[in-house]
Amino acid sequence: MPPSPSIRPLGSAPPLRDRGDACPGALRLHAAADGLLARVRVPAGDLTVRQATALADAAEQLGDGFLSLTSRGNVELRGLSDGCDGRLAGLLGDAGLLPSARHERIRNILASPLAGLDRHTPADVRWWARRLDALLCASESATALSGRFLFVLDDGRGDVAALGGDVSLVAERDGAGERTDGDGGTALLRVGDDPAALRIAGPDAPRAALAAAEAFLTAAEASGTGAWRVRELPQEHALTARDVAGALRAAGIAATHVPDGARPFTAPAGPAPGVVEGADGRHALAVLAPLGRLSAAQWRLLTATAAQHGSGELRLTPWRGVVLPGLPAAAAADRLAALSAAGLITDPSSPWHRLGACTGRPGCAKSRTDVRADLAQAVAAGAPVPGGSPAPAPGAPVYWSGCERRCGHPHGTWVDVLATADGYQVSVVRPDASPATQETRPQ
Repeated sequence: MPPSPSIRPLGSAPPLRDRGDACPGALRLHAAADGLLARVRVPAGDLTVRQATALADAAEQLGDGFLSLTSRGNVELRGLSDGCDGRLAGLLGDAGLLPSARHERIRNILASPLAGLDRHTPADVRWWARRLDALLCASESATALSGRFLFVLDDGRGDVAALGGDVSLVAERDGAGERTDGDGGTALLRVGDDPAALRIAGPDAPRAALAAAEAFLTAAEASGTGAWRVRELPQEHALTARDVAGALRAAGIAATHVPDGARPFTAPAGPAPGVVEGADGRHALAVLAPLGRLSAAQWRLLTATAAQHGSGELRLTPWRGVVLPGLPAAAAADRLAALSAAGLITDPSSPWHRLGACTGRPGCAKSRTDVRADLAQAVAAGAPVPGGSPAPAPGAPVYWSGCERRCGHPHGTWVDVLATADGYQVSVVRPDASPATQETRPQ
């Protein structure tokens, strides 16, 4: 598939883009080695039971019977047959998954998956996500955004704030130390890697995010580089919080400049698999898909659990997981056990927890090997890092890639297991440095 950008060495020159991005969508299908591929954007990862059912129907009727979860909380359907695009669009459109054909690839919105669900953070930024999605789909200028441009909405815990958003919103605590509702209080708005931020009123957050994206488009056009993302702008056209403040003023949005707005942006960490206790006596279930891949049967079990025992919604996470909110406390443990029996990751002690891999062969012709089969063999042998030693960065996710593109790799610090002509090379990738090879062990 079109790759995630390869790891760019720290301080290297930004790329020059002489064409639009080739990211697949639900209407723009990508020809992969295993058939056509569709990427369905799911803003904030929010799905209704009806929408989840439509995705399972599409996977079974048109694809290979599996659903892949992406590092942006979206869904990919693989193995689609030629000429299925009309039927696919009909299935998705009828379920409300295609509100605007012209905007479907730019609806890249991440939000804290546990927002409003657990005892620690009552803030719910999901309102921001719904409102921002509506604004994007109504904006003519937003159609010029790349399919890679990313909005990140964090409820204040810092889980998604470090996931490389082009425009990030972080809910702030109020004076009493509690986080406010997503449609009130204040938020910090940040663009790219600028350490400064803008403090804005919570109700203004969605409009401010769109205004920041439009400011990026202006800067990208002025740069002449065809930049797809904020970090790709050359230094002389870099977009900063102060630049965005002017765009907010023009839109009638009050903002206060905060020189050090990066403090909430910590290392990314998703919800641990298991039962999540809520403040209202209801519980949520957090599970992970092994290597981000779910069979239609597993997906339908999740959907049925949400419909029969939960609140009727599913939340996809950027850690290739699913959160099911609204279960009665008495039902949570049994439902989690049923999901475990179906092959989902439901316990942090699982050997598959914090392991990931690109598609590899046979799905991707550019891959040097079947990395998923190699990883499964390594897990069975008790050595998820080649060579048998513990991961060079204890606690960091381990990601296997079939080529240097490293599609779908994690953010933050992670262990890079890269297939080469001489075997697998193991490196540690850190957010503030290029990969530093720890060792190379043929396997």
